[in-house]
Amino acid sequence: MRRALAVTTATAVAGAAWAARRALNRRIGDSPLWPLPALEVPVSGHSPRRALRALIVSRTQPAQDVLELTLESPELPAWTPGAHVDVTLPSGLVRQYSLCGDPADAGRYRIAIRLVEDGRGGSREAHAQLVEGAELELRPPRNRFELLPAPSYAFVAGGIGITPILPMLRAATGAGADWTLLYGGRSLDSMPFLDDLAAYGDRVTVHPEDEVGLPDLAPLAEAAPGTLVYCCGPEPLMQAVTAAAKDPAAVHLERFAPSAAPGPARAFTVELRRSGRVVEVGPQESTLAAVRRELPDTPYSCEQGFCGTCQHRVLAGEVDHRDDLLTDQERGESMLLCVSRAKGDRLALDL
Repeated sequence: MRRALAVTTATAVAGAAWAARRALNRRIGDSPLWPLPALEVPVSGHSPRRALRALIVSRTQPAQDVLELTLESPELPAWTPGAHVDVTLPSGLVRQYSLCGDPADAGRYRIAIRLVEDGRGGSREAHAQLVEGAELELRPPRNRFELLPAPSYAFVAGGIGITPILPMLRAATGAGADWTLLYGGRSLDSMPFLDDLAAYGDRVTVHPEDEVGLPDLAPLAEAAPGTLVYCCGPEPLMQAVTAAAKDPAAVHLERFAPSAAPGPARAFTVELRRSGRVVEVGPQESTLAAVRRELPDTPYSCEQGFCGTCQHRVLAGEVDHRDDLLTDQERGESMLLCVSRAKGDRLALDL
């Protein structure tokens, strides 16, 4: 009796499994896109880099309207000169700040934030709410301004653009390279870290515009062969440095404002496959704005192609990438909705 019952049960289980397989095969045959939810976990408005927590242990003011924060945590990863971190502000906004401390100082980061009264609000929030003793959420460092080995360097910084340059000076000195720094700003009061730079003597030229006018970039055209030029500052300064350099290919730039869009924008269509919707993106609006008309909860933050909050998987179509964040591999499978567009007439997104 028991054996007969066991055989009957096994037969029933096998029959259910066979029926499930048939149903599965029919579903796949009916919809080549199925099962979208079972794809590799989609990028869905969150950076794939894990979140970190750090404590603000020091808050100082190294110059007028400049806030310097020292952050500590045993989980802070190692970094290299030129790296920056994404900082999540209390409101949820994400902003990028260069690391300006010493990479050898394990478990400690230093960042500086200039107050921009007419900006988009991130710096105002940071100056008002990031206080000593508060906890801050970060994402691990990313470096798109890496200091490459060279016999000599010409560094040029404008204002708060000194922040990624500071650790480079330490690294270049430790490597025995020749280097010079031209550091410009509106006035001496507005230029942070002058005390740090004083230790380097006449290698550093400080150039306050209210006293001596615009900096002279002519020496860049006379740089020794093999000299690499590193510049961070306002866009007009970086354009002038590139134009003045003997070899434009030797110029490395760091910017946290969008550069000019590469080519004209035109209308295109976006298919949102998960939600079964189609949206039209006008020539004067972003992909993000169009998508949010249909999916208003789609997350975003910087709207300039830097933070990665609006990164989403692309299922079909060719992307006109206009960001400064994604790697080549990431660009092969995803896009930043806030700045990037379609090269053709249509894109399909995993949304």
